[in-house]
Amino acid sequence: MKVVDTIPRMSTLVKIFKKEGKSISLIPTMGYLHEGHLSLFRAARKHADVVVASIFVNPIQFGPKEDFEKYPRDIKRDEQLAESAGVDVIFHPSANDMYPEGFSTFVDVAGLTDKLCGASRPGHFKGVTTVVAKLFHIVRPDIAYFGQKDAQQAIVIKKMAEDLNMNVEIKIMPIVRESDGLAMSSRNMYLSVSERKDAPVLYESIKKAESLIRSGEKDAAKLTKAMEDMIRIVPSAKIDYVSVVDAKNLEKVKMITGETLIAIAVFIGKTRLIDNIIVKGVK
Repeated sequence: MKVVDTIPRMSTLVKIFKKEGKSISLIPTMGYLHEGHLSLFRAARKHADVVVASIFVNPIQFGPKEDFEKYPRDIKRDEQLAESAGVDVIFHPSANDMYPEGFSTFVDVAGLTDKLCGASRPGHFKGVTTVVAKLFHIVRPDIAYFGQKDAQQAIVIKKMAEDLNMNVEIKIMPIVRESDGLAMSSRNMYLSVSERKDAPVLYESIKKAESLIRSGEKDAAKLTKAMEDMIRIVPSAKIDYVSVVDAKNLEKVKMITGETLIAIAVFIGKTRLIDNIIVKGVK
C-alpha cells in the first residue's frame, strides 16, 4: 500500500493507473477509521482495480464552534486498518496543499443543503461538496463510495455529480452499526460511559417509527412525535431535529407515500450524532 501526501504525487500516480487501463475507486474519509469505513473499502475492492482512500480532516466543513481541532486523528492506525481492508493507496494531503493561499473557489449545491444538517450547520455542505469535487478531480475515480449514515451528504454529492457531469458513479452503502444499533462514527469516541449507554436511543427511535409505519401509520407528525417522546426520556439527549422528508428532494412530507427519509440529529451530552432510515409507505 502506498501513502501519498501531495496532490502532484497523487496526480502522477493516477496518470499511471489510467495509462495502464486500471479502474479506480475512491472512498473519501476524515480518518480515524472504523468498521463502517472498512466496509466501504471492502466493497470498493470488489469493483475496481485500484482502491484509493483519502484521509483528510477538511477544515472548511467545520463551523467556528465545531470540533475541527479535537477531531480524532491517528494516521498510523488508519494506515494499518486501510491496508487490512484492501486499500491500495491512501491520499493524505495537507490543508495547505488542498487550500493554498488565495484559494477562493467553492462548490455549492442549492436547495438540498439548507435543510436538516444544513440548517444546523451553515456552510457545512459547501465545504463538503468543495472538497469532494477537488478529490474527484485529483483522483479521477470511476466509482466513489459513501455511507448511508450521512444520508443528506450522499444525496447532495449525487446531485453535484449529476449537475456538473462528473464522470463518476456514486455508490451509497448501508449503515454499519454497533451490536446495540448505534451507527458507527468517529465521533462516538467522544461519548462518556454513561452517554454511550444512552446513545442507542437514536436507533431505537428510528426502529419505533419503522414499526409504526409497518403497522399502517402514515402521518409524519405522529411518527415525529413518537420518536421525540422516546428520545426526550433519555437524560443526556437533546434533539437537534427529527424530520420526515422526501428521500430525493428532502422536502418535509405530511404523509408517507413514496420513498421517505426519516432523519435525526441528537446531541448526547456535547456530542452530535446522526442517524436515518429510508422507508416506503404501506398501501
